[in-house]
Amino acid sequence: MAQLTREPFGVTGRGERVDLWTIRAGEYAAQVLTYGGILRSFLVPAPEGERDIVLGCETLEQYEGQDKYLGALVGRVANRIGGACFDLNGRRYPLAANNGPNCLHGGRRGFDRAVWTAREEDGALVLAHTSPDGEEGFPGTMEVRVTYSLTEDGALSLDYQAESDADTLCNLTNHSYFNLLGHRAGTLAGQRVQIFADAITQTDENSTPTGRLIPVEGTPFDLRSPREFQAGLAMDHPQLKLGNGYDHNFALRREPVSPLSLAARVTGGGLALECRTTQPGLQLYTANYLDGTPGKDGAAYGPRSAFCLETQGWPDAIHHPDFPSPILRAGENYRHRTVYQVTADDAPV
Repeated sequence: MAQLTREPFGVTGRGERVDLWTIRAGEYAAQVLTYGGILRSFLVPAPEGERDIVLGCETLEQYEGQDKYLGALVGRVANRIGGACFDLNGRRYPLAANNGPNCLHGGRRGFDRAVWTAREEDGALVLAHTSPDGEEGFPGTMEVRVTYSLTEDGALSLDYQAESDADTLCNLTNHSYFNLLGHRAGTLAGQRVQIFADAITQTDENSTPTGRLIPVEGTPFDLRSPREFQAGLAMDHPQLKLGNGYDHNFALRREPVSPLSLAARVTGGGLALECRTTQPGLQLYTANYLDGTPGKDGAAYGPRSAFCLETQGWPDAIHHPDFPSPILRAGENYRHRTVYQVTADDAPV
């Protein structure tokens, strides 16, 4: 069973105490903050001994000052809602337009800015948060719980649960930035990505989904076989230009919840990271808009210095009836699971 420890990490500008929890299992360790439910580090065994493969900040003040969602739990609705509004049960709900015309990652103060309560349960870390009715424009009081657990074979699991007392939208994810060469590597060179999807959801010039699917065949998005990040980023494709790199939802399946299955695999630096999820979508983001964000150990994180594997419902699904539905009905239980497992790169898929 994993061992958990807790220590103070600071106090927010609003006067809220923040703790840093460390989960240890064998040669692996993960650090999680109660601020934003942030995965601050993921220490894994590597050829040189130990390597931290997750980007993060040195101080709480740095976390509060950045807007890149480093390591954070994201909600109520991850990714974009086009037009920063939606209709539900005959009523229109206006939202904050914090990404051009879109509402991004839950609005101006989403779950990434909340201080979560935390407790240890059976060797796992359980984070909980209550989002009141009307917060960031969303209806219903939502009770959210995310459980972080870690095993001795390098499997870091995130189990998400949510309930609301009124019909609402729900699409939760984690926005960790990974680099298998280490959080300070500054480049994706030598790392290869494989994503098990036949299509992406097309986006427009505002990164808003159009409702169309684009087959990956013959495009930089054909990652069904492993491809170097940098080789894919160097290809010419309109969608890559719009996103300034990979920033796209890969359509894994159309069912809103499915059995846990392999969605992506990344290798590099002697390591392999496999991502398994019950979610229908995976946002691959190559940190295109990091801009010297201050990080741990004096690092400054620049563009394309990491990658995100954000498991999710398809973005802007509320405006596209043929997308997996993001509606959480009153009294229903939202659940999904994502596992990031790190092993030596010669491990079988």
